[in-house]
Amino acid sequence: MQSFRSIVTQFENRLQTTDLFPKTPDNLYNPCKYLLNLGGKRIRPAVCLMANELFTDIYEDTWNAAIAIELFHNFTLIHDDIMDKAPLRRGHATIHAKYGITAGILGGDAMSIYAYESLAKVDRNFKDVLHVFNRTAIEVCEGQQLDMDFELRNDVSADEYIHMITLKTSVLLAASLKIGALIAHASEENCNQLYEFGENLGIAFQLQDDYLDAFGESSKLGKQQGGDIIANKKTYLHIQALNDATPDQKTEIMQWLSSKKNDAKVPAMLALFVATEADKKCRAAVSYYSQKAFDSLKNVDVEANKKEHLIYLANELLNREK
Repeated sequence: MQSFRSIVTQFENRLQTTDLFPKTPDNLYNPCKYLLNLGGKRIRPAVCLMANELFTDIYEDTWNAAIAIELFHNFTLIHDDIMDKAPLRRGHATIHAKYGITAGILGGDAMSIYAYESLAKVDRNFKDVLHVFNRTAIEVCEGQQLDMDFELRNDVSADEYIHMITLKTSVLLAASLKIGALIAHASEENCNQLYEFGENLGIAFQLQDDYLDAFGESSKLGKQQGGDIIANKKTYLHIQALNDATPDQKTEIMQWLSSKKNDAKVPAMLALFVATEADKKCRAAVSYYSQKAFDSLKNVDVEANKKEHLIYLANELLNREK
């Protein structure tokens, strides 16, 4: 069994040595190459490959599926950045900021199509792999729409938020694991347990991200503390605070939501998160979904030592400080 970092190194080499896009037209494909060359954690393609290796040597089909997953993920980032009007991605200008909105839209579209080109190279269990990939693609779109819908609401429940981040963030991680297992011809039960591992790990990861954005140290985060607070994002902390606030606390929260005094807004909202115990509930939710993830991985019917690298990766993701 190979470590996550070993798998990522090999995957990066594949990306660099595979002609993923035609050379022309430059204005269509250069933006796609630009984003891929910015790097990234490559978690999703890596866990696809790691899931395959739980059961057998890594197939060429799985490398192609992993590339498809990474291309699809980057396609979603391009369009998400346009919708969010985000200027930066991975510390560099986003595609639409650097090349324009048209390049962002068309480049994202092209990248999604080439994701399917790579997926079409898969032979083993192709019908089931395609079904999982298609279902996941639709769910990611649904999650993004819900996220945008929530921006216009102040009555979002914690359960609705968990559902949204499951679709927007978790299902692609879960599908990556399941696709790797499907290509290895793992049993239906093992495929489903790996899917649930990824789904719950993704939820816990996003909740941890919400918490760190609010309570993490700026020096460790590499970005401004309280960015979600400043942007009035409906995070788990925000939703729990609003749902559990007293009438006076709710009034104060609503006042801060319309305030532009960010220097005062962030500490005031952090204090309200603590006063309403939203911080404790967020940490408890991270623990709850983390445990669900590890329980599902434990149920995968392979030798325990084969799961060690996935356990190590999950712990790294869940215990990070940035």
